[in-house]
Amino acid sequence: MVRTAAAADEEIRFDPDEIIVSKTDRTGRITYGNSVFVRVSGYDRGELIGQPHSILRHDDMPRCVFKLLWDEIAAGTEVFAYVKNRAKSGAYYWAFAHVTPNFGTDGQIDGYHSSRRVPDRRIVESKIIPLYDRLLTIERRAADRKQGLKDSFGALQHLLKEKGVDYNEFVFSL
Repeated sequence: MVRTAAAADEEIRFDPDEIIVSKTDRTGRITYGNSVFVRVSGYDRGELIGQPHSILRHDDMPRCVFKLLWDEIAAGTEVFAYVKNRAKSGAYYWAFAHVTPNFGTDGQIDGYHSSRRVPDRRIVESKIIPLYDRLLTIERRAADRKQGLKDSFGALQHLLKEKGVDYNEFVFSL
């Protein structure tokens, strides 16, 4: 995996009329990225194709959110999520992602498609960042990464149960 820069506190923004699009195979390896994806990520197309999509994972993203996302899309359902990604330079960008499974002619999942738009900044700042900070605190205080993921995922599931909604409903209620 090509990751050349440490995380930076510099934000990259893209235009509200732009959509970042990427596709992966079943294992999460990038098979396609549109020109907006390439530009915003800062990678050359050749550096992206074949890499795990996690090449863009920012350390400020709770692992439990990705666990939930992968559990849902692997089960054949779509997911909407606020995501903080990390560009090649180490800078970050926020996106509102819609991730869906792609189905082959045999009806089986053969990959995934993600379309990402500019998120509502008020929601990111007032709701998402505080939530992700809480989940990260839970993950990081555990004795090991596995336990941290289990604990933060449990906290996220508890929040959804308390609100009586699934994750997509929660995201759209913000």
